[in-house]
Amino acid sequence: MRDLTGKIRAAAERYDLIEEGDRIAVGVSGGKDSLVLLCSLAALRDYYPARFTLTALTADPCFGGALMDLSPIEELCRRLQVPYIIRRTSLGSIIFEERKEQNPCSLCARMRRGILHTMAKDSGCNKIALGHHLDDAVETFFMNLFLGGKIDCFSPKSYLSRKDLTLIRPMIFCEEREVASTARRLHLPVVKSACPADGVTSRQEMKLRIAAWEKEFPDLRAKVIGAMQRSSLSGW
Repeated sequence: MRDLTGKIRAAAERYDLIEEGDRIAVGVSGGKDSLVLLCSLAALRDYYPARFTLTALTADPCFGGALMDLSPIEELCRRLQVPYIIRRTSLGSIIFEERKEQNPCSLCARMRRGILHTMAKDSGCNKIALGHHLDDAVETFFMNLFLGGKIDCFSPKSYLSRKDLTLIRPMIFCEEREVASTARRLHLPVVKSACPADGVTSRQEMKLRIAAWEKEFPDLRAKVIGAMQRSSLSGW
C-alpha cells in the first residue's frame, strides 16, 4: 500500500491535484479501483502537506432493477471515517431496456459521471476523484487512436466549468496489477458489477491487445505514458 500511496502522492504533486482545504468527493463504483483509491486517499489524508477532506459517492445504476448491496462499503467508510452518500438511479433500465443501446458503455459512463458531478456539488465538494489508473490511460490512448482516429487521452486534472468542479485522477501512475494486489491484500469489499456488458467491452479487447504487444515491445505502457508527458498531451 505504501508504494501505491507514494505514486498517488507523486501524481498529486506533479499535477497539483490536491490543494489546501480541498473537499474531495471520491466516485465509488464498488470495483477494486475506486475502493483502492478511497483507501489510499484516506491514508494520504493523515500526512499530506495540504489538508483535505473526503466524501465517498456511489450512483447505483440498479442493473436489472436490483439495488446493489453496498453495506460492506458503508462499513469500510465508517472505518475510514469518510461520509458515504448513495444515490439509487434508473441508469440500468434507461440504457438496456428503454434505449436498448448496442454500445452502452460510453453513454452509461457519461450519464453516471453527470450524476456523480451533481452529487459532489450537492455535498459541498470542490473536486471529484476517479479511480482511473495507468493501464486505463494507455488503453484510452490506443482506443482513441484505432477506434476514433485521434491522438488523445483523458487528463490527470480537468475543470468542469458547467459544474464549477475539478475532476482529478490520482492513480494515473499506478499500474492495474498494483491496484488489484492492494485490493486483495486489504481484503476490500469489492462488489461484482451486474452490468450485462461487463467483460465484453472494447476496453477489455484493447487490454488483451496491449498485453500481447508488450511481449514484443517491452515497457510499452511506460513508453506511451512518457510520450504523452513529453508532448503534454491532454495536460499530461
